[in-house]
Amino acid sequence: MPIATVFTWIARFEALTWAGLLIGMYLKYGPETTDFGVWLFGRLHGFAFLVYLVTAIIAGTRLRWPWWATLVAVLAAIPPLVTFPLEIWFRRAGLLETDTGTEVSSDSIGLSLRDK
Repeated sequence: MPIATVFTWIARFEALTWAGLLIGMYLKYGPETTDFGVWLFGRLHGFAFLVYLVTAIIAGTRLRWPWWATLVAVLAAIPPLVTFPLEIWFRRAGLLETDTGTEVSSDSIGLSLRDK
């Protein structure tokens, strides 16, 4: 699976777990009905946060993002729900289009020995 696809899914999952944790915190501290949401989504979000950080660093390296894009991707995991719009922004900016894990051949960039 291409790293761009993995980054997309993990970014969305991280945002979803943030939303679940926020709802769980509201239910726990607002009407004080249950703390199950915090228990469940706290664990899920902790896992998603760590996986997202590793995935963002790997994606930044393999997709050859500029240093600032990798830094922004890592920092996006801290405030709630930012990884989802970041993924959309990166897709529109073309940062999720090419996976450089594959080798570039001379044919794919339009060069051949006949051109020389």
